[in-house]
Amino acid sequence: MNSVVLIGRLTRDPEVRYTAGTQMAVASFTIAIDRPVRAGGEKQTDFPRITVFGKQAENCEKFLTKGRLVGVQGRIQTGSYKNRDGVTVYTTDVVADRVEFLEWGDRAQSSGSTRQNTSSSYQQPADDFEDDMPDSFQAIDEDVPF
Repeated sequence: MNSVVLIGRLTRDPEVRYTAGTQMAVASFTIAIDRPVRAGGEKQTDFPRITVFGKQAENCEKFLTKGRLVGVQGRIQTGSYKNRDGVTVYTTDVVADRVEFLEWGDRAQSSGSTRQNTSSSYQQPADDFEDDMPDSFQAIDEDVPF
């Protein structure tokens, strides 16, 4: 079984490129994950590289920025290549099947255009989703009864 679930913060904005043949989006980013520390121990952090494909990669580019908290579900993949000096470099990546945005907001967040949810600390994208809803749907500002 090759399965991994991680929660961490982006160390930089995602980088997106497109494959030559199919023009599929490929996003890469790194997250910071604190290791559990014993009392009095020194804090240590891991920085796994995450790779995401397709529409989800485009969404990562659109909605994720440095410092955002994300959950990643996927698999470990190892590889190697020779660098310019002819030295073999070994790599370990997480190929994500699923990326959950645990903090919301768009790149224009600093302009104060996000809506804050009153029951938790996450922020929704500033895009106006109500305009895209069918006429039979209405936005509700009530608390959920359960």
